[in-house]
Amino acid sequence: MCSATGSIRVKAIEVSGRVPVFVALRRRLTTLPDVVDWGLCIGCGACAYACKRGAVRMVHVETEGYRPVFDDPRCLTCTECVEICPGAHVNANLEIGDTKQTEADHEFGPVLEIWEGWASDPAVRYKASSGGLLSALSLYCLEAAGFAGVVHAGMDPATPWQNSNHVSRDRQGILARAGSRYAPSAPCAALSGIADADGQYMFVGKPCDAAAVSELRRRDQRIRDKIALVATFFCAGTPSTRGTLDLLSHLGVDRAEIDQVHYRGEGWPGRFRALRNGQPLGSTLSYEESWGRLTGYRPLRCNLCPDGLGRVADIACGDAWEEYDGKGDPGRSLILVRTERGREVLEQARRAGYVSIKRVGSDHVMRAQKNLLARRRTLFGRLLAFRLLGVPTPEYKGFSLFRSWLRLGPIAQAQIVLGTLRRVLRRGWYRRRGSANVALAK
Repeated sequence: MCSATGSIRVKAIEVSGRVPVFVALRRRLTTLPDVVDWGLCIGCGACAYACKRGAVRMVHVETEGYRPVFDDPRCLTCTECVEICPGAHVNANLEIGDTKQTEADHEFGPVLEIWEGWASDPAVRYKASSGGLLSALSLYCLEAAGFAGVVHAGMDPATPWQNSNHVSRDRQGILARAGSRYAPSAPCAALSGIADADGQYMFVGKPCDAAAVSELRRRDQRIRDKIALVATFFCAGTPSTRGTLDLLSHLGVDRAEIDQVHYRGEGWPGRFRALRNGQPLGSTLSYEESWGRLTGYRPLRCNLCPDGLGRVADIACGDAWEEYDGKGDPGRSLILVRTERGREVLEQARRAGYVSIKRVGSDHVMRAQKNLLARRRTLFGRLLAFRLLGVPTPEYKGFSLFRSWLRLGPIAQAQIVLGTLRRVLRRGWYRRRGSANVALAK
């Protein structure tokens, strides 16, 4: 059966050629409304760019994030844009190819090189998160490599607890938007602003955003010509805007008084703070406390993510927590170089003095990001629980999820599957939400 509600596959499993012992139902995501209605949209905005009829636009939903609204009824049956949607599928091999992998690669994906580094400019390193490596690379691309701009998300000046899309073209733009933003963003929607512009661009986004851009680079000649570098950062999920607003309420801060919200930066890892005229409003929160509160606001798709370490990109960066001692280190990042293009840009940025880097091994990644890796090892079991209940899930190719799952013992595996089954039933994830267009257009 195939319709706007998604297709359903029924597979009979036989033992010794005799009667079937169970029937597995597998709903498939065939349209964008399927993805949205089953809670699997991450709000990247790629569909808003890709729709040939211009019938998809992104709206902000406080409890969810950025979500598409469909202005043409044909979207209910159209299957074109879903091909580039990371809520429907992600191919881990888009950038690196189907290469032979080491044991470490099965955990965090193949790499050409692993480095630890930071922005050479102390001011950039201090202002940004994790040592400012991505900000420094952005500055190199703009100031030394001749790029026309950097496509990324940053604080919305009108509503500083939210993000908006930006194409930064100078140092001021990069530094104004430096730092982690633990709130929804849809940077792929900004591609429409550069598709017919002159020059080449760097794209910076979440791993799911980077996967969508990589799909677009493969399918769309304009984006292939325009996006010369895709960079991403390690990600444990994107909380809804409601999470930030509740943090502000916890601090007793009136949102009407705020002109800036910063989640990190000005030190490593930095503190959550709301500002007016450069001065804190109320108290601040440590990174550990603020992130601990925000994790409860992550959407379903973030809890089913295989790619927290940015496999589908040229370069992926994130905190080098294995070096963190809480004694005033100004910040440093692990750098996973995925492609030859990423290796070339990083080396040129080093030679030009924008970044300081030193080689490290895979053990640094395993120690620094052990929480993300441990979470990823449970994913096969969580996906299995959803599928046992006939709930559609994204299709992931090349992520070695089953191999990582085997690292867990049978008791842990059973606990994960049973625990996920309970959550799916308790939270109603086994039910389709209804019409995406009606739900989000209100």
